Amino acid sequence: MYTRLADSTQVLLEEPTIVAIEVEEQKMVAVGQEARDMYGRVPESIEVARPLKNGVIADYEITETLLAYLLRRVSGSMRIFRPRVMISVPYGVTSVERRAVFEAVMEAGAREAYLIQQSLAAALGIDLPIGSPSGNMVICLGAGATEAAVMAMYGIVSAETLRGGGLDLDDAIVTYVRRKYGVIIGQVTAEQLKIRIGAAVPQDMEQSMEVQGQDQVTGLPRPVTLTTGEIVEALQEPLKNIIETGRRVLEKTPPELVADIIDRGVALCGGGALLRGIDKLLTKSLGIPAYLVDNPLTCVVEGTVRGLSMYNLLRRNLPRV
Repeated sequence: MYTRLADSTQVLLEEPTIVAIEVEEQKMVAVGQEARDMYGRVPESIEVARPLKNGVIADYEITETLLAYLLRRVSGSMRIFRPRVMISVPYGVTSVERRAVFEAVMEAGAREAYLIQQSLAAALGIDLPIGSPSGNMVICLGAGATEAAVMAMYGIVSAETLRGGGLDLDDAIVTYVRRKYGVIIGQVTAEQLKIRIGAAVPQDMEQSMEVQGQDQVTGLPRPVTLTTGEIVEALQEPLKNIIETGRRVLEKTPPELVADIIDRGVALCGGGALLRGIDKLLTKSLGIPAYLVDNPLTCVVEGTVRGLSMYNLLRRNLPRV
């Protein structure tokens, strides 16, 4: 899970949404990549935490501190003008969750704050013609949430958010290795397996990777070698949930818009869209061509910036705070 900040010209900052906290004093000791490098490697006096869970705030105070730190980094501690901020949230978040995000951003130093649905931001970031009455579909495969949405006339016609994503894929690999080999591996190792040799469908070229884990019985270190085919097998359950989310959205979509989507295809974005073969899996499962966009990692933040400049056009369709 990453936090990305951008202005009208470029992406200014990209950091993992992880913080390291000194437990006794509740003081932040590291943020982003520095904190991620500590994951699973720190004494009990330090806690490495993810302040966001499934795309929404899990720990308000840590999130506020993190946002304030990141805003300071991109705008300097001596800012004269507090920035106007637009922040993306998953479709369907509750009024309490929306309020928590809004207040955290305002407390962190924003002058004005607006919210935009993640899928709407992604559509703006990849230049989909969502201002027309024709249907456009996006599936955002994030770390903590997966969002599928059909849009037209600058609004969302049908959508659904699955409170699960890339982190669930990592957990599925951890569970698979423990069950099959009796070896415990960490989430960071599982993520490396997913990125380096993972795939959503069987591949012509089988790859393998050796990782170090902890034997479940003896507690001693033990190496284990996994193949692409095994990772494909491990990921089937969470991938099935993603497919079902897309199917349910299409079932709720008016037939005229579905016809447009069949012609245009489904845009895939987010880090999960980089999993090898996921476009083929979704094309086969949904019966509609799915394609990876050019900027899958940054389209949401780029679209969020664009959304801020188009606020008057979008305002009737944005989440209320």
